[in-house]
Amino acid sequence: MAADLKVGAVLSWPDLDRFTGQLAERIAAEGAPQTIVGIMRGGMIPAIQLAHRLTVRDVRTVEVTHTSSDAINAAKTGAPSYRNPASLGDLAGRDVLLVDDIAGSGATLEHTRRMITGLAPGRLRTAVVSVNLANWQDASTPDTVIDYIALNCEGWVIFPWETR
Repeated sequence: MAADLKVGAVLSWPDLDRFTGQLAERIAAEGAPQTIVGIMRGGMIPAIQLAHRLTVRDVRTVEVTHTSSDAINAAKTGAPSYRNPASLGDLAGRDVLLVDDIAGSGATLEHTRRMITGLAPGRLRTAVVSVNLANWQDASTPDTVIDYIALNCEGWVIFPWETR
């Protein structure tokens, strides 16, 4: 079950460690994946933390962007875009965990999920550290479209690696 905050959050490294630990426990209870895919850039840090906690050595990346810059409250672009999707390699038949730091509108995660589904994984699950409920636009609730969520927040989330 995800923790809830009612306003934007500034996460520390210990917060992030605690949240990825909670995600890892829930993921492990349903079976560790064979491959973890982190969405660049912010998703790679929790992806690596989860890989260590779940003892998964196969970690891959894909660069997907849906904001115009890295600034706090940056404007969204029209649609998520990829760079180098070939970096995912062969995922056919593999148990894959797709990881991002945050889901705002849900579009980046869904767009990437569809791309990975086209690569025929045996199983595909999704995990995010946080969902920004203030930006969520999907008709479904986040917990019905994202398998593992550590934190629900009403507003922007600032991660410890971001410039303040």
